[in-house]
Amino acid sequence: MNSETSSSTTPFPTSATSSTGGSNAGSMASMNSMDSGTVQKLAQRAHEAVDRLEQTVSTGSERMMGWQQEYGDMAREQVRTNPLAAVGVAFAVGIIFSKLFMR
Repeated sequence: MNSETSSSTTPFPTSATSSTGGSNAGSMASMNSMDSGTVQKLAQRAHEAVDRLEQTVSTGSERMMGWQQEYGDMAREQVRTNPLAAVGVAFAVGIIFSKLFMR
């Protein structure tokens, strides 16, 4: 063991190593109140960012549901008007997927 490391002082101040005593406690209290205000501001900003993100996601979700409804209706109409073509396309897509995933 190295005797220098065990007897060296720590670079981080603690209450035991403080030489100013009570005046340091007062400055620490004011720093804690400033930190508390800063933390609350950061929490508020984070909350606002989450709200904006939630609104954006819900708007995008509603848009996607509208597209799904629209394209689903178009696909149903195409299948009703051309059932044989729909079966042929489904068969071809099935063969392509089976060839891709058999490897």
